[in-house]
Amino acid sequence: MSEHPETPAATDPYDAETRAAASAARAEKNRRFAEGEGPSPDPAGSHFDRRIRSFQPRRSRVTTSQGDALRRLWPKWGIEIDGKQRLDLNEMFEGRPVVLEIGFGMGEATAQMAADDPDTGILAVDVHTPGQGNLLALSESNGLSNVRVANGDAIILLAEMLRPDSLDGVRVYFPDPWPKKKHHKRRIIQPEFLTLAAARLKPGGFVHCATDWEEYGEQMLEVLEAHPDFVNSQPEGGYTPRPTFRPLTRFEGKGLDKDHVVHDLIFLRR
Repeated sequence: MSEHPETPAATDPYDAETRAAASAARAEKNRRFAEGEGPSPDPAGSHFDRRIRSFQPRRSRVTTSQGDALRRLWPKWGIEIDGKQRLDLNEMFEGRPVVLEIGFGMGEATAQMAADDPDTGILAVDVHTPGQGNLLALSESNGLSNVRVANGDAIILLAEMLRPDSLDGVRVYFPDPWPKKKHHKRRIIQPEFLTLAAARLKPGGFVHCATDWEEYGEQMLEVLEAHPDFVNSQPEGGYTPRPTFRPLTRFEGKGLDKDHVVHDLIFLRR
């Protein structure tokens, strides 16, 4: 029952109507913006409630500038991951190759990569509302037309909303390491995720991961090396030297200050 604490004890927690009502109540409680003026607190609703999630929504204050950017720019550049629509990335990014970025924090690195490579579209996914607002503000102030911000679960986006062979790359930088052994099943880099990503990547498309958690890096390498749909971009195997195109993030800087070792892995779809 802990998965659905708002469900009365006498009610079946997996009853569809009960779950839908609980999801609607939760969304209304967490709503920060008027309908259509900003990201929804629960875009996919109850339909996907039972899936193990690889992220934890973070609660923090939205600044005035972030809120203003969300209200003005979300209708133009924001995407709700509701699992109900197929996205036409070719139309959305005007024919550019498209990279999916899963988890972008406050968006500084994403905006920098978008500015450095304006011919590539970036579909950036996160559930952190202040970061969504900050990335939209950075995109506007830097005149970036190649960034779209998606709100919700990246797995639902991949499974339900993207067409096969529609992506040129997937970036997963510094995902939650879920350090406790009992939580390892929540780590995003798993065989099932890679199979799903491979189905959405064009042949030759890449998966680029980075982590400062040594044990997670070892698991990433093991899982990627074993997956039949991917081949290591390093002919000799192992980790990839830190690429110059990946900006140093604040999160990464904090890890380096603590003497963490950062590992990059770039694998290509066969």
